[in-house]
Amino acid sequence: MLRHNLLRSVISVLAARVILAAFFLSASTSVAATTVQPGTDTLRVAIAQAAPGETLTLAAGHYGPAVVDKSLTLEGSPAAIIDGAGRGSALLITAPNVTVRGLTCTGSGTTDGNLDSGILVLKSASGAVIENNQITGNLYGIAIQGPPRVVVQNNTIVNRNDLRLNERGNGINIWNTTGSLFANNRITGGRDGIFINTAHGNSIRGNHIKDLRFAIHYMYANHNEVTDNISVGNAVGYALMYSTHLKIFGNISFHDRDHGLMFHSSHYSELANNLVQNTQGKCAFVYTSSHNTYHNNYFEGCEIGLHFTGGSEKNELYGNAFIHNRTQVKYSGMVHYEWSKGGRGNYWSDNPAFDLDGDGIADVAYHLNNLMDQVLWSYPLAKLLISSPVMETLRYAQSQFPALSPGGVVDSWPLMTPPPRPVALPPELQTGPSRTEHST
Repeated sequence: MLRHNLLRSVISVLAARVILAAFFLSASTSVAATTVQPGTDTLRVAIAQAAPGETLTLAAGHYGPAVVDKSLTLEGSPAAIIDGAGRGSALLITAPNVTVRGLTCTGSGTTDGNLDSGILVLKSASGAVIENNQITGNLYGIAIQGPPRVVVQNNTIVNRNDLRLNERGNGINIWNTTGSLFANNRITGGRDGIFINTAHGNSIRGNHIKDLRFAIHYMYANHNEVTDNISVGNAVGYALMYSTHLKIFGNISFHDRDHGLMFHSSHYSELANNLVQNTQGKCAFVYTSSHNTYHNNYFEGCEIGLHFTGGSEKNELYGNAFIHNRTQVKYSGMVHYEWSKGGRGNYWSDNPAFDLDGDGIADVAYHLNNLMDQVLWSYPLAKLLISSPVMETLRYAQSQFPALSPGGVVDSWPLMTPPPRPVALPPELQTGPSRTEHST
């Protein structure tokens, strides 16, 4: 009987604890969401009064700037507008695990040294999530200053263009973060789309960047991935500089001005399945970059397919397609480079080769640079003599005496047909003008 009563007492205590826990859980749930009404100070007051973990839902209307110094969720609709009123950042995040979702942030100041932004995330704000927002009319769109494990995705960022170029900010400015994701953002206006500096081990994926200086600008950022992004109408699509161990996969550069891809002083990286099309200047420019692998890329319809110089040695290039570029490859040094691997080279649309054994590989090697190219690149005015007896003599001499051949690219196993296109242009870009019709 005593044992039976003791068991009943234990069960009663446990039941009471369960009921008490359920009560407190219900109570915490009932206060976990608060609706905030518009006003100059209402958001700041709501943040001050909120408990960590609470969700603040912003009703449609205008709000003054605020500092989020607790682990909160701010959400609403684009009609809920946080306005910086021309000073500092519209929203400053200093606490970890803050989420900002579905809002409009605008009206930052114009002090570059302070990174005046639509949303500024400081080092103490690890785990921040910034998603589905409209970030418009700011100096910088979203600035990430040191916090790890940040997610910035599905935002539309339109920065100010009424300032001189060097006075403008970047769409997403990234510094000293790791393990972060920057995905599916649409960026226009300002200086560069995404600028990443001294930030390692991050992913930049699926962003659409248009009409800026550099779409994606890398400086001293290692072990990062840049995949499935689209650059349209920028001065440079992908400027990757002073970085190592990058994976550049499946990106598009379309109608960019100077370079689709610029690889400067960067090493031990892989660039594959990228499409660069109709660049007014160079599809790709490789400068002082070594030990990189370039394969299965499409370089199409540019003035120069690939320009490499400055000691860019020990790189592997195979399986790429060079299609209808006015000059397929420009190299003005005296070293010979072999561009093939394992009996597989690249496709050259201007290679008048035969394949008598039908193995898909041309029967003779393809030499991209001849003595005439060297003369014309070194002395551009020599183009005036292109049809002169002197130039004809140079052509004949090189054909008869191969030892006169300068250094340059040799593809010993050129492909007879191009590999499949690595990525397709989005439908909205497929109707644009093309420059692939000019002869090489």
